[in-house]
Amino acid sequence: MTGLSTHVLDAANGTPATGVAVSLRDESGAELAAGVTDADGRIGQVGADALPAGIYHLVFDTGEWFAANKIEGFYPQIDICFTIDDPARHFHVPVLLSPYSYSTYRGS
Repeated sequence: MTGLSTHVLDAANGTPATGVAVSLRDESGAELAAGVTDADGRIGQVGADALPAGIYHLVFDTGEWFAANKIEGFYPQIDICFTIDDPARHFHVPVLLSPYSYSTYRGS
């Protein structure tokens, strides 16, 4: 399996963060793909099946999500910059989100 996926969890409530808008951008900031997290907080395939080696950004519109859920949040946007080093691999970038913090890691 190749490509890129993401998963956003509302860590404060222990539930999926449904409806978070996410965009994939290249190093110059040009948008390559966009999507919205599903009922499980996931986007199973962001963009093309395989991304060439390079530096990318996943940008999460957390401000809109916080507003839609009537949550006062500190981070209106999360921009995770990462490197694709092997286009033949699958990359998963999860986010644990709460109003005043977030964390991420290279998933599998």
